Amino acid sequence: MSVERSVERIVGHPIESIVVAGAGLAGATAARTLRSEGFAGRISLIGTERHHPYLRPPLSKEYLLGKAGEDAVHVAPETWYTENDVDLRLGVTVAAVDPGTHTVQLSNGESLDYDALLLATGALPRRIPLPGSGLDGVTMFRTLDDSRRLREQLSPGGQNVVMVGSGWIGMELAAAAVGYGNHVTLLGLEDIPLAAAIGPELGAFFRSVHEAHGVRFRLRATASELRGDAGRVTAVVTGSGEVLPADIVVIAVGVAPDTRLAEQAGLVLSNGILTDASLRTSAPDIFAAGDVANALHPFTGQHHRSEHWHNALNGGKIAAKSMLGQDAALDTIPYFYTDQYGLSMEYSGFPTLAAAAEPVIRGSLESREFIAFWQHEGRVVAGMNVNVPRTQKAIKALISSRATIGPGRLADPGVPLDQLLADD
Repeated sequence: MSVERSVERIVGHPIESIVVAGAGLAGATAARTLRSEGFAGRISLIGTERHHPYLRPPLSKEYLLGKAGEDAVHVAPETWYTENDVDLRLGVTVAAVDPGTHTVQLSNGESLDYDALLLATGALPRRIPLPGSGLDGVTMFRTLDDSRRLREQLSPGGQNVVMVGSGWIGMELAAAAVGYGNHVTLLGLEDIPLAAAIGPELGAFFRSVHEAHGVRFRLRATASELRGDAGRVTAVVTGSGEVLPADIVVIAVGVAPDTRLAEQAGLVLSNGILTDASLRTSAPDIFAAGDVANALHPFTGQHHRSEHWHNALNGGKIAAKSMLGQDAALDTIPYFYTDQYGLSMEYSGFPTLAAAAEPVIRGSLESREFIAFWQHEGRVVAGMNVNVPRTQKAIKALISSRATIGPGRLADPGVPLDQLLADD
């Protein structure tokens, strides 16, 4: 339903002023949705970084590899915000929220009132207290500036790169470093990289792909010290005492939801900001979306927090519609993708439901073209394709159907995916 200048919420008061704390994908998408839905009131979009809102996936993929410029990472053209009368504040942070008076305090001393507030504060990179972490050549990885700096460091090639972290970002960065002709050693806390996300069999598959491109793994291994000379890093000392030569060290050990503002405001927290399916928090007129939101999912009846761009994109849309009093729920099947060495992978589903399941493989890992399914109580709850494009729509349909499907039929490449439901 289209909305005119203001909106009467279910609680009975008009919505004329909306503040969005966080100018990432979720926050910027919320602002765009508000305008596309006809909201003509004040929108204040507050971003800590000085860059216009941007997408994160290219930072460890196309942008890092020099295949895309900064225009390709923008959520919207820079001119969109002024053209659509969005008050975009860059380099400013929402420092405090007062739910009682419906006001926010900004880091520059200003105060803004709101009729509805969206917390899209994202996540912060986890830090590990390493001696020598302040040396030149040592970097975290989260922001556009981080990606730009790392690209400049990697591009000459021929350097020793130590990657601390064996999750998706660490593996993507390792692939990018190799692509520039560097020598990469990867440290991780798991026995098998990515095992916590996709299980040991498929984690071992991705490890083999990296090893075929020359990446050395140290698992389980931790970094205990960074050594340097003349202010620049020269080596990483592992917990076992091994000394790894290092010209560049990247620390990518995951992120944690940035709940500082929500905690100060007294919101209910549990692995992020707890929300209902419409992304309402425990406080009236305050919503949360993106990495920071632990939202109730109608499909599972459980709360799920996702750190992937697909969740931020859809969460921003749903939060905007909910703020306008529309009947909206974040009910999409979670999705993410990765590209490494020309290998393309897409994943749809619920990792928490798939965690205890053995994957059912359609195709062969050796050919590097296959689909993996995870089942819970006979129903498909997650599916991943590797180099088998245009299959995610069918995989999502299998998940949404809740149909009980035998693993033999799932694994049989002679049964087309769209026939699995037709024959059920």
